[in-house]
Amino acid sequence: MKPTRFIDSVNCAIEGIIHTARTQKHMRRHFLAALFLFPLMLLLRVTETEFILISISVCFVLFAELMNTAVEAVVDLVTTEYHPQAKIAKDVAAGAVLVASIGAAVMGYLVLSKYIFPIYKEALGVVGNPSEMGTLVSLLTVVIVVVILKAISGTGTPLEGGLPSGHAAVAFSVATVVSLSTQNPLISVLTIALAVMVSHSRLLLHIHSMREVLLGAVTGIAITLLIMFLFRYYQ
Repeated sequence: MKPTRFIDSVNCAIEGIIHTARTQKHMRRHFLAALFLFPLMLLLRVTETEFILISISVCFVLFAELMNTAVEAVVDLVTTEYHPQAKIAKDVAAGAVLVASIGAAVMGYLVLSKYIFPIYKEALGVVGNPSEMGTLVSLLTVVIVVVILKAISGTGTPLEGGLPSGHAAVAFSVATVVSLSTQNPLISVLTIALAVMVSHSRLLLHIHSMREVLLGAVTGIAITLLIMFLFRYYQ
């Protein structure tokens, strides 16, 4: 029955939001991102206009996810069997979430980069520019450590599977080297994005688990930073 009181309508709306958060992992991730983003904006002391723009972007992403869930529920109510039109409806609704997320990401970058990038650049400068020898030693050390860890874990092969992910380790090692070499926050973010894409491909191919990929990423970053610090200290 359609609610007749305003408070009942509000309760129904809240129940819809709670249902979406409970059943949709992407909605939970959006809420977690918002939970991190809003205190960050206060910490960075963004302007009122910038706060409004990002808030609108966040709300639009949440709105798109709610509509996506509603479309999926209606389609499943009509039919639970595969149908081309049902697939189109769900794909288009998911596409709306993707478009909203991309827009929010662009907005967040344009607003927050001028606050975060100077801090990030200063942090990169603490380690300093890596030497050619330091770069080669870092990459070779990462590969050797990955092989040793795979031998200890007794899983996978040198090029496929096992703990940790060698592709993720090398990709994030390279991203770390490029970040330190250029000390350019934008280039650093782009190379890290490429490392994430390489790591994600290992998950899509079902070659590695999330745990193996994360361990590989941490291994690559930690060893590279350690070698860079050692080279800087002894130079």
